[in-house]
Amino acid sequence: MKIKQWLQSLSFRTGVIVLLCCIPFYILSFAQMLLPISTATKGVLWAVLFGVAKTCQYGGLTILGVEGYKRLRNKFRKH
Repeated sequence: MKIKQWLQSLSFRTGVIVLLCCIPFYILSFAQMLLPISTATKGVLWAVLFGVAKTCQYGGLTILGVEGYKRLRNKFRKH
């Protein structure tokens, strides 16, 4: 519970940055499949990179909270 409280104490800007960090990790988790490495290594890399992407996604959403998410969503709707 302490981690959730700490995350929620962070700023809106930090939440947006953490949330946006998930994008490159999602891309890397699938792009690494093109590398000439073993299937086992690809599986491990996918699990790690996809896990980091999910952690950034949920961490960012926790930092933003419901009000921050609504604020971000409204910002994109206006443009």
